[in-house]
Parts: sequence; structure tokens; C-alpha cells
Amino acid sequence: MSSMTRPRRESDFASFPSCTPIVIDNGASTFRIGWAGETEPRVAFRNVVQRPRHRSTGETVSIVGDTDPALMKFFDCTRSALRSPFNDDVVYQFEYMEYILDYGFDRLGATSEVGHPILMTECECNPSFSRARMAELLFETYGVPSIAFGIDNAFSYKYNQKLGNCGEDGLAISCEHGTCHVIPFLKGQPVLGACCRTNVGGFHVTDFLRQLLTLKYPYHTANFTWEKAEELKKEHCYVALDYLSELQIFKNNKEEAEEKTRYWQLPWVPPPKEEPPSEEELARKAALKEKAGQRLREMAAAKRSQKIVELEKQLSYLEELSEQLDEAEESEASAILGRSGYLSQQEIKSAVSKATQSLRKAKGESNGNEEKADASTADKYPLVSVPDEELTPEQV
Repeated sequence: MSSMTRPRRESDFASFPSCTPIVIDNGASTFRIGWAGETEPRVAFRNVVQRPRHRSTGETVSIVGDTDPALMKFFDCTRSALRSPFNDDVVYQFEYMEYILDYGFDRLGATSEVGHPILMTECECNPSFSRARMAELLFETYGVPSIAFGIDNAFSYKYNQKLGNCGEDGLAISCEHGTCHVIPFLKGQPVLGACCRTNVGGFHVTDFLRQLLTLKYPYHTANFTWEKAEELKKEHCYVALDYLSELQIFKNNKEEAEEKTRYWQLPWVPPPKEEPPSEEELARKAALKEKAGQRLREMAAAKRSQKIVELEKQLSYLEELSEQLDEAEESEASAILGRSGYLSQQEIKSAVSKATQSLRKAKGESNGNEEKADASTADKYPLVSVPDEELTPEQV
């Protein structure tokens, strides 16, 4: 879930001796980092990376973890999305993992090489290639002297065993961001060969809640983001100890169902009040419209003048060619037609007639044939130009 604040940079990194381990809880949802021996992590943020472009410079910027909405207005996020280095709780994208580790060590206070042993959590049955790549990244990029990997479920079970919350035999059930794991413990030791895994986690629950809200309220789809659905899940949802009895409550018991029902009001933004434009604004828009219309008229006039000049040249050429054919003999006429590209003198006369009509139309002059056609139309339909109220029922 997006937060308005980002973790501050710690200032006591140099005060810890080099033998003090750094503990990293590399979760698919949240990245936590701190010092061994302390009860709480020093830094925690979302384990995601976003790479938007700056609106003014166009440079790509890497943003790790939580984002501040007040600052995100300076970035173009249309072509970038939140990227996670995890796929089903296994690290695959080590380019994003490096951005996250850089940010985590920087917030912890490291300036150059880390120089402290690292204890990092991982999921059950983590593939060997993922662990090898992670170790290579920590050794070569950050100069750590040693690395130890451990399963967070086993750490949690042993811690609760020390507190007396569980015995030597039991089950450690971990509902994580993208998966769920179950590890059996016998005589205080985890039986990793018998652990189980299912690829359903908190992310899928949140996404299913978002889909249900979108289907029920399709007109508010834009408001049901994944982050908002995550917030609603954490604040208002609960785990039903008996699913069937819960269904019966909402089906039959109206009072208890009403107590369990939560209502969420969408933020209402009043529509902006549009003030009528002033006389100066109307005059300015009218002047701009007139100026644009004048420019279009000038362009049309220039285009019409150019077309008239071209038609006059073509008509002059055709008339000269027709005169040459009238004065020439038959043998010379064939040679003239061959050079001109026309097949016969009749074709030239037809071209002269078409060019004359086009020239008259371009100049806006009336055409006798069109006038005759209009006259014949008026004779054929004499009542077209008469208003309906002046006609009799028979004429209508």
C-alpha cells in the first residue's frame, strides 16, 4: 500500500563493529533491514521498483519502495509500472533486486561497501540458482564478508518456541504474499522434506477482492486500485473460523450480519463550476475564429487561382494543337497526334470541352448545361420551392 512517507536514512551505521550482522527480511511484499540483536527492523518499505520519466528532463528515474503522491506529479508514469523482483516468492529479476538492495543499504546508513555479515530470509525450497545469484550479488557488489540464508517460518517457530507459545512438535504455517507454506517440526527440528506449498497468497486474495468490487460497482472501476483493495482488506476483512456458519449468518441473521457489514464511502469531488466567459474573452475568441477563417479563405483563393492558371495553360495548348491539326495534312496530323499523346482530333475536342467546363467552374461562371438542367428540374417538380403551409392537401 502506498505511503505518504519514505524511510529516513539512519546515521549510526559507523558505530556498529564489522562483526555485527545485518538481518534482511527479503519478503515479496515488504523489504525489512536492520541490525541483529534489535527487536525491530530499522527500515521497511515495499519491495517494488518503478522507473518513470521526469516530465521536464525526460530522464528515467528509479524509484524504490513507497511513493509520495505529491512528488509523483513531476514524473510521467504512463509507460512504467510497479515491478517486483519476485515471481511466486522466488527472486528472478536481479536487476530490480539490486535497486532494492542499494536503497535498503543506503537507508541503513552504508556509504560504500557494506562490510558486515548478512543474514537473509528466503522461501522454502528456494531454487539453487536464485540463491547462487543472490550470493553473487551480495559478495561482488557490496563486499560482504559472509552470507547466511534461512527460512523465515523456521525462525518464527523457534522464536515462539522460546516464548512458550508452541512445543517441540507442531506445524509452521506461513501465508505469504504470493504463496502459502506449511513446515512440520519434530523434536524442535524442521522436516523440510515434508513441507508443502501452494501458489495462493495475500496478493491473490487482494486481487480477488478488487475483482469482486469491480463487478459489483462497474461504474467505479477506476477507484478500485490494487492498493485501495489491500487497504480495505487489512482494515475491514477477517478470517472466518467456520466458513459455512458465516454464510448462514449473512443469509438468515440480519442483525448480526448488519454488525459485520462495513460501508465504504467513495470520496466525492464536486464538479468544477464553469463561469461564463467575459466579453473580452468572447471578443478574443471571435477574433481568433475570424482570423482562422480569413487564413482558410486566402488559402482556398490561392489554390483556386493556381488551378485557373493551370487550366488556362492546358486550354491554350489544346486550342493551339487543334488549330495545327486543322491546318496540317493527313501525314503531318498523324505525327502531331503521336507527339501530343492523343489518339484522334475528336479526343482533343473532348479534352477542350472538359477543360472549358472546369475553367468556368473554377472562375464561378454559370454553365448553360447546368442552367438547362435546373430549369428542367424546376419544370418537373414545380412545387418544391413552395412552402408547405401554402399548399393544398392534394398538392402536399
